[in-house]
Amino acid sequence: MKTRFSSLVNVKKNTMQQSESAFQKANAVFLNAEDALKTSTKQLQELAPPTDGQISNFLAHRALLDVQRALITHNQEWVAFSQTEMQKAKEQLKFDTIEYEKFKYLEFEEQKKLIKEAKIKEAKDLDEIALMTYANKNYKKAAL
Repeated sequence: MKTRFSSLVNVKKNTMQQSESAFQKANAVFLNAEDALKTSTKQLQELAPPTDGQISNFLAHRALLDVQRALITHNQEWVAFSQTEMQKAKEQLKFDTIEYEKFKYLEFEEQKKLIKEAKIKEAKDLDEIALMTYANKNYKKAAL
């Protein structure tokens, strides 16, 4: 049954679905960032320092460590950023879901009201038909 809230319910449902999709994407980005951080941390732990050789080997290893630490810092920032984005998407999804549920409830109440009005109208029509039938019977009896 179509009510004045039906189109709003559809709009709110579409908005909620878009928010849900954005939350899923933000969650995927967050999980990717966490994986990248774990991988870069693991790679740092696997770097073995040279035990002997020229000073250039030691300097190269030190440069490699510095690059890996910078990568870890970058990945930590990425995790923090993606986590805040995921929280924002989650809050937006919550807000949109509440809005959708509000309008869905209003539509449901409007439908109940319309059904009640239709039942009352039907009852009045049936009463009118009964009165007309009763009056018609009495008229025919009086005519005989």
